[in-house]
Amino acid sequence: MDATYDAWAGPTVGELGELAVLDRITSRLPAGAPILGPGDDCAVVAAPDGSFVVTTDMMVHGPDFRWAWSSPEDVGWKAAATNLSDVAAMGATPSGLVVAIAAPQDTPAAVLEGIADGFRLAVEALAPGCGVVGGDLSTSATFTVTVTAFGDPHPLGPVLRSGARPGDVLAVSGELGRAARGLARLFRDGVDQRGEPDRAATVASGADADPDVGRQRRPVPPIADGPLAAGAGATAMLDLSDGLAIDGGRMARASRVTLELDAATGLDDAATGLDAAATGLDEAALHGGEDHGLLATFPADAVLPGGFRRIGVVRERGDADLVRGGAPVPTTGWDPYADWDGAAG
Repeated sequence: MDATYDAWAGPTVGELGELAVLDRITSRLPAGAPILGPGDDCAVVAAPDGSFVVTTDMMVHGPDFRWAWSSPEDVGWKAAATNLSDVAAMGATPSGLVVAIAAPQDTPAAVLEGIADGFRLAVEALAPGCGVVGGDLSTSATFTVTVTAFGDPHPLGPVLRSGARPGDVLAVSGELGRAARGLARLFRDGVDQRGEPDRAATVASGADADPDVGRQRRPVPPIADGPLAAGAGATAMLDLSDGLAIDGGRMARASRVTLELDAATGLDDAATGLDAAATGLDEAALHGGEDHGLLATFPADAVLPGGFRRIGVVRERGDADLVRGGAPVPTTGWDPYADWDGAAG
């Protein structure tokens, strides 16, 4: 039988999970001749006048956003922010975005205009000088926004997730846990009696005005701190898109080290001073996602730049990717194949 049809008899993406699916895909793709290929937040591609970084990301109605909970401007902002953060995580400065949108045919044009406004507002706030330089429109039964982002590497070169060394300081910049708390509030209070996302319930419950819900809709990644980290000698860095634990595990495995979190670190939001023990923020910070902060390692004698603050240290590779107080931390977080409940809203 044709191998094209045999493929339908194999394990599903839901059974395998995101990481296993990515491994299966990337191992089959042509490598070309990039300076750096799959495995980091961006690829690094050679150009006649040097190099640039490039990344791409999708936002799909259902697993990635719900119209009952997000305005078109929110969707545009978040689509821009998530990609700008990936560029910053390489220590690069964002230079351009290319946006492709597939929308059902009954989508009002005002929805696309709102998404465009969200892109403009996000770029102006997070990466002035970056622009939306092109894209594509198509139709689909499922509303999808795909963004490709480009950036200029720091003169010292891109910062990879594989460069952490024993003795380095582990630090974060940006918020931890707010987006996860906001999402938990929406799933609790922003649903109807059947548990489906519902706009009226979101407003009536007060969730619509919750600042954490606002951060879930419009994350504010510390884009400028990416190049600052590169200039300060960061040895490794990545974007915290899926949660500190799962993304920290990715850094630990890529660098072949163990990341040890400081026992006294509440992992609380430095901007709000929230108490981790009282709010449960520790769990949200570790295993929640979508804040899009930056996790980086620096030489022990480095002065932490920008908004970076210490949360741990890099150790020789042990039995676990991430430890705290001598105990392994489960490296779990958001996985679209395992965690999406199938609802759209």
